[in-house]
Amino acid sequence: MTQIDEPSARSAQQSELPAELVALLTDRLDVEVGSDQLSPSTTFESLGLDSLWLMELVVAAEEEFGIVLPEDALDLRPASTLGEAAAAFEHVS
Repeated sequence: MTQIDEPSARSAQQSELPAELVALLTDRLDVEVGSDQLSPSTTFESLGLDSLWLMELVVAAEEEFGIVLPEDALDLRPASTLGEAAAAFEHVS
């Protein structure tokens, strides 16, 4: 039976998140998190982020990427995961 090295497993999970989303969180919006806290299954709630902060994320994404997110394309709440946010951003053209 092969054991998976825990840091390697975390790196694989983190690599599933788009670098642009991670940069928005850590650079543009100054969310202070350790790399082990960022995975597709991480919720905004677990990072201490509320619904007002999520609106800031949407505005920052629109400014950063030059997109306009329609209301029905992005239904994020504090219980949403970073993976859900990444998928919502990915499907906007």
